[in-house]
Amino acid sequence: MPKAKSAEKQARSSQRKRLQNHSVKSTIRNGLSRLAVLLTSDPKAARTHGYHIVSLLDRAAKTRVLHVNATRRYKARVMSRLNALPKS
Repeated sequence: MPKAKSAEKQARSSQRKRLQNHSVKSTIRNGLSRLAVLLTSDPKAARTHGYHIVSLLDRAAKTRVLHVNATRRYKARVMSRLNALPKS
């Protein structure tokens, strides 16, 4: 347990940040799995959802929830799948 008041405050702050970061990461993971389903069933919706996922990834990188290189890797994979879709 923290002994100093500032350490207690830091522990509370870390807990809040951990929960928020977990929520962001979970949203991204769920979105990526939903994108995989949409790629096979509805290409038009997949394209829209893919751009939404890219936006979520950019925001996660900006707030340092995800490392920048991890974000770039995810975005590259999403965009390569979207570019493989037939043009409509």
